[in-house]
Amino acid sequence: MDKIMTGPLDGIKVLDFTHVLAGPFSTRIMGDLGADVVKIMSEARHGPDGGTGSPYHVMWNRNKRILQLDMTQTEGKELARELCNQADIVIDNFSVGVLDRWGIGYDTIKKENPAVIYIQMSGMGDEGPWSSYVSFAPTVHALSGLTYLTGVPGREDIGIGFSYNDHQSGLHGTVAILAALNERLKSQKGQRIELSQFEVGVTLNAVALLDYFANGNTVSPSGNQLPFDSAQPHNCYPTAGEDSWVAIALQTDEQWNMLVKLMDSPEWALKSGLESVDGRIAQLEAIDSEISEWTKHQNGKELMEMLQEHGIPAGYVQNGNDLVNNDPELQASGFFFDYQETHPLLGKIRGDRLPLRFKRQNVSSYNRPEIFGESNHKVLKDWLGLSQSEVERLEHIGTVK
Repeated sequence: MDKIMTGPLDGIKVLDFTHVLAGPFSTRIMGDLGADVVKIMSEARHGPDGGTGSPYHVMWNRNKRILQLDMTQTEGKELARELCNQADIVIDNFSVGVLDRWGIGYDTIKKENPAVIYIQMSGMGDEGPWSSYVSFAPTVHALSGLTYLTGVPGREDIGIGFSYNDHQSGLHGTVAILAALNERLKSQKGQRIELSQFEVGVTLNAVALLDYFANGNTVSPSGNQLPFDSAQPHNCYPTAGEDSWVAIALQTDEQWNMLVKLMDSPEWALKSGLESVDGRIAQLEAIDSEISEWTKHQNGKELMEMLQEHGIPAGYVQNGNDLVNNDPELQASGFFFDYQETHPLLGKIRGDRLPLRFKRQNVSSYNRPEIFGESNHKVLKDWLGLSQSEVERLEHIGTVK
């Protein structure tokens, strides 16, 4: 597939040895910004995220070209080394040491390509007693404290149900790469970057860490309540319909007074003491119960709009159907789009655009995710200058497959 887009990273070559989510999310961003991302894959061993027909793969691997290399073959490793010597960025999120064992680690490649930037996005970093641990989001969430802190009182085992830390690690990796590219403009030298996904998770506990450093307090799960600020009401409340909810997050006494007015000033809300946040916190459960009685008879989206119109922070709890089909904000911004080209295995597919807009450059053109075999010849020609017959030879012996 020909690369048809340009962007702020046009001309930057990224060699992508990543899999699952954290690494592919980082390289997806770079591809969206115009970099030439070449993803190394094998049809025989494509990892836990599935082959090129997997919806999971499709989600995270647009705007990339796939090159199939058998890294168990000597010639496959040699081709990988030549590609590394042409790359601006080499990125992987394998366990520590995989690229070194293939003979394409940073210390080897920098001798011939001193401007190359390597980023290694392992679960635990490359030092310490846990550096060899196999890591996925649930284990990193648990170790970093995110599972505990995002639970509810009495159910500290609940935690985050999706790969939040993978996304955050991908963002951190992208920022690190952009910083290294900027530094290279001055030094003309590349460098190796180590990213610990575990440490990324720990940094997300920032306020809890500060409370411990300053006061010796170990923060406990607080559900929908704010653990450090005084605010009430501050919860999710049921609305009319099955499993329908609205979040209301008051910050000031003035907002409370407006909420009371919108509820037609019920007697319970006019009791002495409730005019201050401390008084409302003291009666938190009773207030939440009364508000729930008011909200459960109302349309959640209409209630959100009414509250927002009167300066009260509120948000309807949306599901996937709401986001894709019913959200007026996302529809107005064109956040979801149809790929122009039909996917060979999955047919018509949709995607979510990069949530950035550049005023002087187009970053809204998206190549659909590739399948095996589409770019083997083009990548090896573009990056290494190999002829058609040479690539066919490599395919015949299984090095490119």
